[in-house]
Amino acid sequence: MKKLSLLVSFTLLSVALCMAQAPKAAAGAQQQTKILIETEYGNMTAILYNETPQHRDNFLKLVKQGWYNGSIFHRVINRFMIQGGGQESKMNDPGYTVPAEFVSKYFHKKGALAAARKPDQVNPKKASSGSQFYIVQGQKLNDQQLDMYQKQTNRVINAERRAAYKTVGGTPHLDDDYTVFGEVISGLEVIDKIAAVQTGPGDKPVKDVKMKITVIK
Repeated sequence: MKKLSLLVSFTLLSVALCMAQAPKAAAGAQQQTKILIETEYGNMTAILYNETPQHRDNFLKLVKQGWYNGSIFHRVINRFMIQGGGQESKMNDPGYTVPAEFVSKYFHKKGALAAARKPDQVNPKKASSGSQFYIVQGQKLNDQQLDMYQKQTNRVINAERRAAYKTVGGTPHLDDDYTVFGEVISGLEVIDKIAAVQTGPGDKPVKDVKMKITVIK
């Protein structure tokens, strides 16, 4: 009888421990990595999506290697996006690509962190550059503009995307063509400041806009 009582107690304890640990495991699975992008115009905090693991892991690898530190935003187009990803040594790409990871709930609203890539003609699978990325600025759009875009492209803009494009803005013509693997959650005004700098040939800022990227622990 004592053995049976001990067995029952042990079983109940095991169940209790499993129930206590389950929420912790679920919370851990949902945790997203944060990065800090420092510039002379201010800092941006961004998260990297777990649903795009290949892009997340590749970006983190480069950040930890210091790839982006001292590099510049080399292509800046006001009301569109700011792009970087080269190395300070002028090496523009590490020489490999990352397979596309399109996730329908992530799109090109303002602040979206996405991967640049070569055009479809030479890159039909839409694979991303190994290091080149851009951050969306875009602009706010009204229903008429969004309806026109839908008609021209034969792509449906769902309610969630439509609401975002009307309130915070973005660049819907890039959706589902370029991998969005994160987003800026703090410092959106920094995007506007960088996007407003004077640029020259190739949309390159006349004065270098340097960055430093680190992982927030």
